Amino acid sequence: MARILRIYKVFLTSSLVRELEFRANFIAKILQNMVWVGWFLLVLMVIYRNTSNIAGWGKGEGFILGSTTFIISAVFGLFFRSMMEIPEMVRKGTMDFVLTKPVDSQFWASTRRFNFDQIGSFIAGTLMLWYGLGQFDKPVAFSQWAGYIVLFFCAIAIFYSMNLLFMATSVWFVRVDNLWVLSESTLDVSRYPIDIFGAGIQRALVFYVPIAFLATMPARQIVRGFDPAMVGLGVFWATLALVCARGFWTFALRSYNSASS
Repeated sequence: MARILRIYKVFLTSSLVRELEFRANFIAKILQNMVWVGWFLLVLMVIYRNTSNIAGWGKGEGFILGSTTFIISAVFGLFFRSMMEIPEMVRKGTMDFVLTKPVDSQFWASTRRFNFDQIGSFIAGTLMLWYGLGQFDKPVAFSQWAGYIVLFFCAIAIFYSMNLLFMATSVWFVRVDNLWVLSESTLDVSRYPIDIFGAGIQRALVFYVPIAFLATMPARQIVRGFDPAMVGLGVFWATLALVCARGFWTFALRSYNSASS
């Protein structure tokens, strides 16, 4: 474990040094990400100017849902952005260098590169969450915050696993560089409360394809109150997703054709 932490520290340091080599560009990217969140914020304000709620979600609740999605996206982009380079490594054959290193290949491919410009999205998303909380008349209970935080990390685990599954398919579909679009599309769907769908689709998004846990279920812990059953189900889905993603990654590497073979 100590060795893994030392390697992780090297990844973190090298990524930060690389970003600071072009500081103006780094700052510009942070501001750009903040502007994108601000644009979504303006869209929400226009929507709620013309309606009091969407499928039972009021203005403050909608802001909490949207901010949760942006924060999850920012955290994933900050810590696991290098995963998006897997298709390129497979296509160019540079995956060989990863597999021959004395370190777990999944760990290397997932955490090699940090994307610090996501700090802008994180800050903007946090401010958006704070604004949403300000729309409530009473403070959020400790149990609600606990449920939100647990499901937030479950959402990160589920989204990470989905991305690893998508990226691992590049072993078979070599000349595919835009697999990240699948994960981005999934996250776009999660920006809307599952309550806008029919009962059948809602059940599917909760019990069969856990997209609801990417944003709606964490936000519900604050919006509707602490729900231990959903928290337990979220932990189950996160654990299952990580196990399946690990198994699929191992299976995919068995089919990987080395550039030197």
